Amino acid sequence: MVSMVRSDSHNYTDALTKSILFFEGQRSGKLPNSQRMTWRKDSALHDGSDIQINMVGGYYDAGDNVKFHFPMAFTTTMLAWSVIEFGDFMDSDLQHAYEAIRWGTDYFLNATKVPNMIVAQVGDPISDHGCWERPEDMDTSRQAYYITNEKPGSEVSSEIAAALAASSIVFRNVDSNYSNKILDRAKQVFDFANNYRGSYNDSIGEAACPFYCDFNGYMDELIWGAAWLYKATNIQSYWDFVKSNIQNLEYPVARNINGFRVLSSGGSFGEFGWDSKNAGINVLVSQWVMNDSSSQSPFVPNADNLVCSLLPNSPTKTTSYSNGGLLFKPGVSNLQHATSMSFLLIVYARYMRVNQKTISCGNVVFGPTNLITLAKSQVDYILGDNPLGMSYMVGYGPKYPQKIHHRGSTLPSIAVYQNKLGCSDGAKYFESQTPNINILTGAIVGGPAEDDSFEDSRYNVPQSEPATYINAPFVGVLAYFKQLTK
Repeated sequence: MVSMVRSDSHNYTDALTKSILFFEGQRSGKLPNSQRMTWRKDSALHDGSDIQINMVGGYYDAGDNVKFHFPMAFTTTMLAWSVIEFGDFMDSDLQHAYEAIRWGTDYFLNATKVPNMIVAQVGDPISDHGCWERPEDMDTSRQAYYITNEKPGSEVSSEIAAALAASSIVFRNVDSNYSNKILDRAKQVFDFANNYRGSYNDSIGEAACPFYCDFNGYMDELIWGAAWLYKATNIQSYWDFVKSNIQNLEYPVARNINGFRVLSSGGSFGEFGWDSKNAGINVLVSQWVMNDSSSQSPFVPNADNLVCSLLPNSPTKTTSYSNGGLLFKPGVSNLQHATSMSFLLIVYARYMRVNQKTISCGNVVFGPTNLITLAKSQVDYILGDNPLGMSYMVGYGPKYPQKIHHRGSTLPSIAVYQNKLGCSDGAKYFESQTPNINILTGAIVGGPAEDDSFEDSRYNVPQSEPATYINAPFVGVLAYFKQLTK
C-alpha cells in the first residue's frame, strides 16, 4: 500500500494565478511594462532579421531558448480553448489570460504576413542545446526557418490557423477588430496549409527533428484547424472538410523520420497533445453533434472510447496509473498527458451534462461526475496529493522542484548580474547542487516516474523540464475547480 500525502484542500485560485504567470517567464522579445516576472528581461530582439521579417516576440517552448512554432501554436490554441470554456471562472486572472493568448497571436500574425510563406521556427536548436545561457545573452544562431508552397508544412500551418481561429472567439467581445483580423488570417493560413500539403519534417529537416517531429502526419492538424474555423465562423465548408476527412485518420501512416521508416496509426482516439490532435477533435466536435444522431459518428463514439480508455474502473481501460494515482502514457514529460487529458475530461463532462448523456464502457455506465472525479485526482496529484507530498508546480505549496531544467531560472538575472554570460559560462550553475536562483513561478515540470519517484535534478530533463504545452490545458482545468470549490 503506497502512503499518500494529502492536503485537506488545494488553493485552486492561487494555482490558477501562478499557472498563467508562468507564461510571462517564457516570453521572448521586448517585455511590456506590465511584466510581473521581473527577473526576466528583453531578449532575442533581432529575431527574423535574417529573412527581413520582424519575428520578435512569442514564447520559448520549455527550458531552452528556441521558438518552436508547432508546440507554441498548440499552446496558444489551448490557452484560447481554456478561456472559451472557463474564462467566466477566471475573475482577475482573465485579463492575464488574454495577454498570454495575445502574446502568441500577435507573434503569429507576423509569422504569417507574407503570402505563401509561414515562419515555422526561430533559433537553431543544435547550437542552442549546446549552450547554457540566459535568453538575454543569446549568441547562438537565431536562424529563421520557414515553409513555402514549394516546401510546405501543413501541420504547423494548420495549428497556427487553429490558434488564430480559437483566439478570435476569445477576443470577439473584447476587441472585435482584432478578432476579425486574426480570423481572416486564420482562413488564409488554413487555405495555405490545405492547398500546399506536406510535412515540415521534410521542409525544415533537422531543425524540427528530433525535437518536435510530427510523428502521425498532418491530417489531424488540418481537421483540427477546420473544426476551429467552423466553430469560429459557422461556415459550412469547414464542417464539410471535417466530415469528409475524419475517416482518413483511421488509416496507418508510413512516415520517413530522420531516415527511419515509421508506421503509425493516424487515428488514435486516445491521443492529444502538440503532435496528435485526434482526441481533441472528437471532444471539440462533440459539442455540436452530441444531440444529432446523423452527425455523431465517429466523433462521439471516439470521445466515448477515450473516456473508457481512461477511467480507472472501466473494463476497457488501456491507460496505466501509478500506485499514487497518476495516469501515464508513453513518452517523456508525462504531465503533459495528465493536464491535457484532464482538460478533455472536464470539457466532455460538461457537454454530457448539457445533453443528459452517459457512457457505457463494456457493461459499466459512467456519468459526467466520474469524468470530473478522475480529472480532480490528476489535478490534486500534480498539486501535492502524492506519495512524495511534492507539488509539481513551481512556487505552489511548501514543497516543489528546486532544480528545474530551465536556463533563465538557473542563471542569475541580468538585473542582478549584468556582465555577459557566454555559451559555456552557465555550466557551473547547471552543475551546482544548489536550488535555481530564479523561481519560475507556475511552471509545471515533466513530472514523476511511473513508480511516483522524482529526481529533482537539472540533468533529468524528462522529469524536471517545464513546457508551455504542459501548462496551457491546466489553466482551464484550474479555473473549473476554482469555481467548483467557491
